[in-house]
Amino acid sequence: MQTIKSFLTVIGASLILLSCGGTALVISTPIENIDSSPLKVSEMTEAEQQNWGHLDLLKDTIPGMSVDKAYAEIIKNKKGKSVTVAVIDSGIDINHEDLNDVVWTNEDEIPNNGKDDDNNGYIDDVHGWNFLGEGYNEQLEMVRILVSGDTSNPEYAAAKAEYEKEYKKWSERKVQYDQIYQQVKFADETLAKHFGKKDYTKKEVAAIETEDEDLKMSAQIANYMFSNGLDALSDALKEISNSLESINDRLDYNLNKDLKGRVNGDDPDDMSTKYYGNGNVKPVKKSESHGTHVAGIIAAERNNGLGANGVANNVKLMSIRTVPNGDEYDKDVALAIRYAVDNGARIINGSFGKSYSPHSDWVRDAIAYAGKNDVLFVHAAGNDSKDVDVEPNFPDDNVNYVEVSDNYIRVGALSPKYGSNMVASFSNYGKKNVDVFAPGADIYSTTPENEYDSKNGTSMAAPAVAGVAALIRSYFPKLTAAQVKKVLMDSGLPLKTKVIVGGDSNNIKPFSELSSSGRIVNAYNALILASRLAN
Repeated sequence: MQTIKSFLTVIGASLILLSCGGTALVISTPIENIDSSPLKVSEMTEAEQQNWGHLDLLKDTIPGMSVDKAYAEIIKNKKGKSVTVAVIDSGIDINHEDLNDVVWTNEDEIPNNGKDDDNNGYIDDVHGWNFLGEGYNEQLEMVRILVSGDTSNPEYAAAKAEYEKEYKKWSERKVQYDQIYQQVKFADETLAKHFGKKDYTKKEVAAIETEDEDLKMSAQIANYMFSNGLDALSDALKEISNSLESINDRLDYNLNKDLKGRVNGDDPDDMSTKYYGNGNVKPVKKSESHGTHVAGIIAAERNNGLGANGVANNVKLMSIRTVPNGDEYDKDVALAIRYAVDNGARIINGSFGKSYSPHSDWVRDAIAYAGKNDVLFVHAAGNDSKDVDVEPNFPDDNVNYVEVSDNYIRVGALSPKYGSNMVASFSNYGKKNVDVFAPGADIYSTTPENEYDSKNGTSMAAPAVAGVAALIRSYFPKLTAAQVKKVLMDSGLPLKTKVIVGGDSNNIKPFSELSSSGRIVNAYNALILASRLAN
């Protein structure tokens, strides 16, 4: 067995983190700024934890987006226009109790008749489209570059070096977490045997006095877990098991050079074939929960007595299954954006990204196409704790910082506690290439089969912004996508706070230096500014 000291060093590491018509509103003056000194923050209640992204910084001392305040003081009972939001992701559980009433339906398509009734090229695309077919597990893009064997590719050497580094890291991590799991399991079994029951308490463990080395070590492990907020070793085993599942996925699929993941039969390097996949927009397995979680953040039905409230109240969700368990293909993303635009989406949420993009021009062309058709594209900044001005994250909307369109907005992630730790440790950032920040850590939302859970990621921050964008386009439908982007950026709270960047306590920067706006998105302010712009 490892020593207690080495065990605590390993287990102390963070667990793995693997989108009103013409009547003017009567509004008040927006919040322009807040003092840069830290606010007093008390422990959040369970209700606050599950809704913190909707709370108000000044009222609740939590850096949310003032969504509840916007509904209470501005929207009230006003009727907005329905807005279609496309969720390009891993599929949505369209039968979920909190989403089934907000799902987009293609009224020109007759379900399950095997015909392309609306002549858009996609057969039975009733609620969107699935470009993955029955596919699920996929490689990372850097692995595909290596498997191609094209050493003349200018990215081949970088991909090879990164692959070797990543494979070593994840292999070592697997060994560590396997050891941790066995130690926690041993401790749990030892304590259960000592107490003669499985549901022993923290107090009982704390009271143990023994010379038995196994029991002493087991109590130390349990007390450490309890001190980190876990109520039982069974909870620790569940978290470690989930992390091991992510590690094994990384090694068995994402970094596996021999994997043949694509099942559609099309060539991902040939854009001439476009109509592949099928009309099943749901995830293929329960654990494929990402898209359902994103969808709930945007538009889970509000105030229906169920688990979560979405940001926007007049949304129809179009599901476009494009993101596998691994890196998405550029071709699928480009076609998904065009499908969304051509079928009436006003906003597209893209909670995905990668470091290599062989056909990035296809995706940029699609983003520009969305811009020409007045569709806003909201994109997650990525979860690598990196400066994306220096290390690219795709898709993006620019070549050497020259933008191809004005309809793309990139979002970094906030954590619930205002102050130096306000920026989520995993969030990417960039003064040029990230536009705004929004709540993205510990976000509670829908998951498949009528369940709910909290997840972390800029993947959660992007749909929060997409939800605010949907509110703007619902109540002020004459504003263009470019104007909505400007409203989102200009109406956010501009904070002077110095924050820890990338989870590195030695890297402290003014929050204003982490994005082009230096602001956190604020729904209340956004509706006020939108009203002024519209009138």
